[in-house]
Amino acid sequence: MLDNLTQRLSRVIKTIRGEARLTESNIQEALREVRMALLEADVALPVVRDFVARVKEKALGHDVSGSLTPGQALVGVVHAELTALMGGESAVLDLAVAPPAVILMAGLQGSGKTTTTGKLAKLLLEDYKKKPLLVSCDVYRPAAIEQLATIAEQVGVDFFPSATGEKPLSIALAALDHAKRHYYDVLLVDTAGRLAIDELMMREITELHAALKPAETLFIVDSMQGQDAVNVARAFNDALALTGVVLTKLDGDARGGAALSVRQVTGKPIKFAGVGEKLNGLEVFHPERMASRILGMGDVLSLVEEARKSVDIEEAKKLADKVKRGKGFDLEDFKQQIAQMRKMGGIASLVDKLPAQLAQAAQSSQVDERQMRRLEGIINSMTRGERARPELIKASRKRRVAAGAGVTVQEVNRLLAQFEQMQKMMKQMQKGGLQKMMRTMKGIMPGMR
Repeated sequence: MLDNLTQRLSRVIKTIRGEARLTESNIQEALREVRMALLEADVALPVVRDFVARVKEKALGHDVSGSLTPGQALVGVVHAELTALMGGESAVLDLAVAPPAVILMAGLQGSGKTTTTGKLAKLLLEDYKKKPLLVSCDVYRPAAIEQLATIAEQVGVDFFPSATGEKPLSIALAALDHAKRHYYDVLLVDTAGRLAIDELMMREITELHAALKPAETLFIVDSMQGQDAVNVARAFNDALALTGVVLTKLDGDARGGAALSVRQVTGKPIKFAGVGEKLNGLEVFHPERMASRILGMGDVLSLVEEARKSVDIEEAKKLADKVKRGKGFDLEDFKQQIAQMRKMGGIASLVDKLPAQLAQAAQSSQVDERQMRRLEGIINSMTRGERARPELIKASRKRRVAAGAGVTVQEVNRLLAQFEQMQKMMKQMQKGGLQKMMRTMKGIMPGMR
């Protein structure tokens, strides 16, 4: 998402060079580039007009000091305005009410509402240390109730049963009563969606809102809807007292207009962003970090936070000790490093948070995640002794490992060669040979050229 917008805005720096300050004449072309980039990203036209006007007002006469070029100074202004456009600061869930705090999930069918309900339950359970209860009031979509029940089981939280013959309001009130009597901290209510806004849908969710008096009413927006998402958000905001927005499918092929428009249109903060289909793919939305990603500066802070949550500290210490000693690094350690990377969302997720230049370098290395999974399969087909001492793996063992992993012997040979290079890198790190280590890196990860 937002790749095209990032590329277009990165040209802004190159449009004005050698100027002492930003003036109306030398930023005109740059602002035209900004305007076109935003429109191509499907940002609402009124939002684009206001945004460009604010950037122009702030940039005019802006002194270029220190080592900044005029282009970089303009990017600073654009960054600040993008951050303001998306809300300025991160917004947190307001659960400071008598339990159970009710969270009402609203949105159109297909926006990812049910999956997001499960993701939010996982977040509440693990990060907020809350005890959530899930209930589905979607009695219209086939298997909607079963889907949420399955997700609840996967997350490890309780689900309040309901049936298609019941009325949504009756289900919600019964779930609320159950949550009160069994001391749940949060009740997550998944509501019915439609393919488009209709009177029945809006009346039903308005009744649910009035009866439940939710602490949070979150509107789920499909980022791939573009302008339609903004129009739907406006209609829901008129009918309900929304408290926040969740953007889904931010890792898809969306042009990103919804992320930049919905906050301005509804006046409600974007609280979460959904990335990926896995149940841990829900991130707190940070406007400043998103602005940095849009401008190609990366999001290193989110990367660090993800690493803290995903990386096993004890295992990392053991690996660091092996690197320090320059020996003891075996195929089991190699497999764990691949697993840790995948745990953090895979290579695509990591690359998305890197600054533009590093991201391009990583993408050009042609790392194939499917090949990483294949490597794990090959290592899993080895015995413990073979993982500890790869030199034992000769012709007959290679054939057995290849057959067990469903790959060719050549792929087993390739893995062993990559691992040997990794061992050399570890020894060079122990000796402090950083430049040699970087040269060795070229052939280590699967698919690198």
